[in-house]
Amino acid sequence: FHSPMYFFLSHLAFSDLSLSSVTVPKMLMNMQNRQQSISYVGCISQLYFFILFAGLDNFLLAVMAYDRYVAICHPLHYTTIMREGLCVLQVAGSWVISCGYALLHTLLLVRLSFSADNAIIHYFCDLAAPLKLSCSDTFLNELVIYTVGGMISFLCIGVILGSYIRIGTIILRVPSTKRLYKAFSTCGSHLSVVSLYYGTLAGVYFFSSSWGSKDIIASVMYTVVTPMLNPVIYTLRN
Repeated sequence: FHSPMYFFLSHLAFSDLSLSSVTVPKMLMNMQNRQQSISYVGCISQLYFFILFAGLDNFLLAVMAYDRYVAICHPLHYTTIMREGLCVLQVAGSWVISCGYALLHTLLLVRLSFSADNAIIHYFCDLAAPLKLSCSDTFLNELVIYTVGGMISFLCIGVILGSYIRIGTIILRVPSTKRLYKAFSTCGSHLSVVSLYYGTLAGVYFFSSSWGSKDIIASVMYTVVTPMLNPVIYTLRN
């Protein structure tokens, strides 16, 4: 249980729990009280922590993909490459970048002005919703979303795809049932989590034109259902 995989899993589990805790309690309270409202400060706070833990999930999944790549492609050097110092550095870097990215969006959002009464057609304060309701110019906010957010997303997805492409290349050089089974047992859980997380994420932010019931259901998938399923998937693997 002191291996790098379990070290990364502990931080992923904490991030998943925190991501759900940012949105679910407020949603349940609104359902109980039948008063679907949130204060300005509450919306800003919810937005900050949501971006923080969603970004942390992205980085941790990328780090875990690299860990699986080293385990399969360099098994004899695994303990040397994935030493404790490197693992701590990777996780610490993920936390720092995620905190900085969330703080950047929060500060840019605070400078905007809003009218007195606004209605967000969603069950939590997602970044796109307050921007649509703002009375100020949101060009800088959108620029940061597409540039910085795009760079972070492509970096994480690139590491994941690059790791699995390399793994597939190594396996297909000398294909055998035993090698395929070993690779699947090593990467199956992580690949399932990545597919579920990015699949629902893409459904919300890339294949929807406006917030509707289908988009809200997809948001529930990656903010509630996916974090809930991650421990189940890894438990079954173990």
